Amino acid sequence: MAQGTNEQSDSVQTARTMFDVVCCIKNGSGMTLTEIVTELDYAKSTVHRHLRTLEELGYVVQRDDGYHVGLRFLDIGVTARNSYDGYKLIRNKVEEIADETGERAQFFVEEHAEAVYLARSVGEQAVHTDPGIGSRIPLYAASAGKAILAELPEDELFEMIERMEFEPMTEYTITDPDELMAELAEIRDRGYSFNREESLQGTHAVGVAICDEQGEVIGGLSVTGPSHRLKGERFTEELPDLLLGAANELELNIAHS
Repeated sequence: MAQGTNEQSDSVQTARTMFDVVCCIKNGSGMTLTEIVTELDYAKSTVHRHLRTLEELGYVVQRDDGYHVGLRFLDIGVTARNSYDGYKLIRNKVEEIADETGERAQFFVEEHAEAVYLARSVGEQAVHTDPGIGSRIPLYAASAGKAILAELPEDELFEMIERMEFEPMTEYTITDPDELMAELAEIRDRGYSFNREESLQGTHAVGVAICDEQGEVIGGLSVTGPSHRLKGERFTEELPDLLLGAANELELNIAHS
């Protein structure tokens, strides 16, 4: 029994090491073997063995400037993205909102208690400040993330909040669970949420949740822009009305697609 447990533990550690190598390459892009070893503090032979395996499988490629993530991950990413019901409808609606507002529009989904960028589009005046498709942000620091949280069943919400570490992204980020719960109650009442420089200083955002026919939340839709443009009635009335209308239309289209 002990031997089997040790073998299982070794297998898990091997998988963790391999993904550590992949993530290191993704974050650095163009890293040499020495740089990866230094960054991860693993034995050079261990890192080299994993790199060789990843290369053979097509998940890592070596170029003149070092190692890069391979395009095989692109195939996996597209498959993961397209697995969400209504993705094409969501993408089209995000593009429509970006064109109409001139700002950046995005759609988030919740995964492992984080908000993940599933779709985004930028209007003519948009600021290019988001980290990109597939990137993650704490749910409590994003307007769409808070809108998602506000729609969760109470027991699921409590469980998720207990898992959160509440690290500040800016001085305005909510880091107190009780404060977050109070804000979620307000969001639940009015139907939309605000982000006032909570994830990035100088930007504001408005978000709404998108739900399926059974009322279960499937994601969050939001508009982000500079705080000097997203203010006053545009911020507190016009954009919320626009997003609420878009959410209603999107939910109907997804339900009948």
